[in-house]
Amino acid sequence: MLRHFPQVNVAYAHRKRDYFIAAFTFFCVAVCLLSDAHASLERQNALGVCAWVFLIGLLLGENREIRVQVAIAVIFATIGEHFASPYMGGYTYRFENVPAYVPPGHGMVYLTAVALGRSGLFQRHAREIAASVVLVCGAWSIWGISGYAEQGDSVGALLFCVFLGYLFKGRSPMVYLAAFFITTWLELIGTAVGTWKWAAIDPVLGLPQGNPPSGVAAWYCLVDAVAMGGAAPVLKSAKSARDWFKSGRLRKNAYQGADNE
Repeated sequence: MLRHFPQVNVAYAHRKRDYFIAAFTFFCVAVCLLSDAHASLERQNALGVCAWVFLIGLLLGENREIRVQVAIAVIFATIGEHFASPYMGGYTYRFENVPAYVPPGHGMVYLTAVALGRSGLFQRHAREIAASVVLVCGAWSIWGISGYAEQGDSVGALLFCVFLGYLFKGRSPMVYLAAFFITTWLELIGTAVGTWKWAAIDPVLGLPQGNPPSGVAAWYCLVDAVAMGGAAPVLKSAKSARDWFKSGRLRKNAYQGADNE
C-alpha cells in the first residue's frame, strides 16, 4: 500500500527553491483572495495579470516536464472550473464567473504541490505527514456527517474516500499530500471571506456538501493526476514532431545539394 512512498532512513536533500515556491504561493493565495473579497471586476482582472506573471516567473526555474505538467493542469482545471461553477452551479464566485486569477492560480497550486512533494521535509517525514492528514481530514469528514455541522457534508465524506484512494494507490502520494495543505488553505480562506460559496446540495449527486467540502483536495488530486499522466505523451508527441520536422529539412537539404551537383 505504501510502495510509492519515499524510502525511510534516507537523508533527502532540502532545496530552498521548493520552500520558496510553497511559501510564496501560500502568501499570494491569502493576499489574492482577501483582496478579491470586495474587489471590483477590474481589480479581479488585475489580480489575474499578476498571477500569470508570478506563475511564468516560477516556471523559469523548472524543467520542461514540469512546465508541461503545469500547462496541462491549467487547461484541465480551467475547463473543470467553467463546467463545475457557471454551468453546474456546484460553487459560485462573487460575480458568477471564473475569475481571471483562477487559471494561473491552479498552475501555482499544482507547482506548489510538486515542490512540497519533492522537498526534503515531505520526503523525510512522508509517513508522519500522511498519518496527520488522514486523521485531520478524516475527523473533518466525520464532523460533516455527524449532524453537528452547520451544513451537512456527505459529498465531503465521499471525496475523502477518493482522496484516500489517490494517497495509497496513486503513483505520486507526496504530491497529493502537499495538495491537501495548499488546497485546504485556499478553500478555507476563499469560503470564509465570501470569494466563492459551495452549493448546499451538490447538483450532480443531490447530496449535502459543506462550504467547503471536507475532502475537496480530491478534486485537486484529479488535476494533479491528469497533469502528471498527460505530460509524458505530450512530450513524446512533441519530440516526434521535432524529429519529423528535422528529418524533413535534412531530406530537403539533401535534394537541394543533389540538384546543385
